[in-house]
Amino acid sequence: MDLKYLYTFKSIVDEGNFTKAARKLNYTQSTITFQVGQLEEELSAQLFEKVGRKMVLTKAGQQLVPYVEEVLSSVSKLRQFESDITECQGELIIGVAETQLCYKLPNILKSFHDLAPKARLFIKSMNCYEIRDGLINGTLDLGIFYEEVGGIGSRLTTYDFGEYPLALVASPEIKRNYWDFISKDQRIPIPFIINEKECIFRQIFERYLSENSIILDHTIELWSIPTIKNMVKSNVGISFLPKFTVQEELNNGELVELEIKISDGSISAICAHHENKWISPLMQAFIELCISNN
Repeated sequence: MDLKYLYTFKSIVDEGNFTKAARKLNYTQSTITFQVGQLEEELSAQLFEKVGRKMVLTKAGQQLVPYVEEVLSSVSKLRQFESDITECQGELIIGVAETQLCYKLPNILKSFHDLAPKARLFIKSMNCYEIRDGLINGTLDLGIFYEEVGGIGSRLTTYDFGEYPLALVASPEIKRNYWDFISKDQRIPIPFIINEKECIFRQIFERYLSENSIILDHTIELWSIPTIKNMVKSNVGISFLPKFTVQEELNNGELVELEIKISDGSISAICAHHENKWISPLMQAFIELCISNN
């Protein structure tokens, strides 16, 4: 069936008669009549009948209207899809762990904007458990978070986004006064400065403290890695962070690394989406940038 016959039928319905439809489509009256005849022949049904001086829809024509509208709507969506592929348009909702968002994602976002300037990104800073759950329940398109969150199973498709060592850091003054974080069964009178309880590297370090019966004074809970670093640099306490977040401060001497004996001293980042998620061209482009920048 030729699509132009359906467009002609829809135009006649919208315009109210053959003459106006011919004018709208820039066809002659005879062309309109011919195309309707061809459509009727293919469907083996009369679509219009003459009532007085007007051509009106038959019962069969009335029944055909919603089917034609559905077909033409699908054609329109397909053409939009083709445009989206060509121009890499659309939107993505991405959940990102804060450390990755602050220190690893800016270059990727810059490259992505250069590649797809018409795309719309909605970036959410979230903890890893929220990202995992958002991918599973479909509220996120993509997530960049730490694999140690667990519970991924076969529901998510994952791509390696790097393995990163963790570091216990302090100011040089703190290190001079409280340098031993290896000896067991001790109390160290300084606070642990870290973000919320569901933070993966917080959980790793608190497990280390528990296993070695090391008790710190208290925990200062903050939601900003830069703020945490500033507090540590100001001799307020210690923190346990991915090393890449404090590398600059370690290099210039504002922070120093404290020795600990920990088996799980690194974390693995992943880029992930639901296993049943349709991979749009836009999404594929973002994934490939993540892989190439790993």
